[in-house]
Amino acid sequence: MNTADLGLPVDVPSTALFTDQYELTMLQAALKAGTAERRSVFEAFTRRLPEGRRYGVVAGTGRVLDAVENFRFDAGVLDFLCERNIVDEPTLEWLGDYRFRGDIWGYPEGEVYFPGSPILRVEGSFAECVLLETVILSILNHDSAIAAAASRMSAAAGERGLIEMGARRTHELAAVASSRAAYIGGFNSTSDLAAGFRYGIPTVGTSAHAFTLLHDNERDAFTAQVDSLGRGTTLLVDTYDVTEAVRLAVEIAGPELGAVRIDSGDLLLVAHRVRQQLDELGAARTKIVVTSDLDEYAIASLAAAPVDAYGVGTQLVTGSGHPTCSMVYKLVARAESADPGAPLVPVAKKSLGAKSSMGGRKWAARRVDEDGVAEAEVIGTGEVPAELAGRQLQVELVKGGEVLGREPLDVVRDRHAAARASLPLSATQLSRGEAVIPTEYV
Repeated sequence: MNTADLGLPVDVPSTALFTDQYELTMLQAALKAGTAERRSVFEAFTRRLPEGRRYGVVAGTGRVLDAVENFRFDAGVLDFLCERNIVDEPTLEWLGDYRFRGDIWGYPEGEVYFPGSPILRVEGSFAECVLLETVILSILNHDSAIAAAASRMSAAAGERGLIEMGARRTHELAAVASSRAAYIGGFNSTSDLAAGFRYGIPTVGTSAHAFTLLHDNERDAFTAQVDSLGRGTTLLVDTYDVTEAVRLAVEIAGPELGAVRIDSGDLLLVAHRVRQQLDELGAARTKIVVTSDLDEYAIASLAAAPVDAYGVGTQLVTGSGHPTCSMVYKLVARAESADPGAPLVPVAKKSLGAKSSMGGRKWAARRVDEDGVAEAEVIGTGEVPAELAGRQLQVELVKGGEVLGREPLDVVRDRHAAARASLPLSATQLSRGEAVIPTEYV
């Protein structure tokens, strides 16, 4: 297993410590009590969507599969646990042989979800399943939040290009995961080379204001860039005077100039002026790229502007105001005893308020109307109604510890586009509202 595939430094041997201490102390107590081997079912879901969001996006599943496969307690990890006296010797021995050998079912990556959707179902012994809680939630909560923001931005952008450029606005490893999630949500490329290297996402980038300021004047800077990168490059034209910069850009690169980038000012007004100037200078095919603290609302406000692509950073990698999806990982069923044939019984938290949950291993299906448009997320614990049998959402991801569900990222990206297109039109409205379809329990 190449740890680089996980977005990790190459010297990190496993994902086993991407967890909370209480996962291990629960394990120790369960081993001592004789309940650790009881067959159990855990589910990851969210009780509600972030305020104002009308759908969620499942992202990070591929990274979860890698993390589960690489969840191993090697000698260095065991030494750390021993030195800190975190668990006792019998538990250390058990961890030394740990491999997840259970089953995982879930919504395919790129699918949309709603409150209560059983996005991931993990089955196996209590001991092997409980250890995975933190790493699963860490990945799903982060990646799904970024993908949801990206999806909203993609819907606002329409057919125009979207460039992810938020690496300098978040943790260096989160930046790689964010690029992946953004690509799933509809972005076309990233500025982050690590994301391009690890996930095959197209990468772009030319120059910043520092390159212009390095030179004695803008003409020298543009000339140097065109000489090095060719006439199809993108020139940044707002370091000094935009009008003069556009004139110089076309003079130096000619009508073959690939694009100009605008990073400040009234983007709507400046874009119109630049488009008119480019056309008058004979550079009708030169594109306009805008950046500068964009989010889905700013992108939507530029719908009437002659813009060809948007570069988005801060708002994307922070989930555009919602950096987590508030997903939880709950035990929903467990065997009556450690006997392999013992029947499963539903269990659920019954606390007061909004934190109660529904017990039982769940299936999920999406009911559609006669036009194929989604009208309800249907969740149940018994037999699947015949009319929904062909609409089930969960797929097998891991069987007996063997990963089955890895997919090319472009397949995931296309799935999300199709899933979003199957929702009612109001799903892509940016005005605040409830989930675009209801969740029904049967």
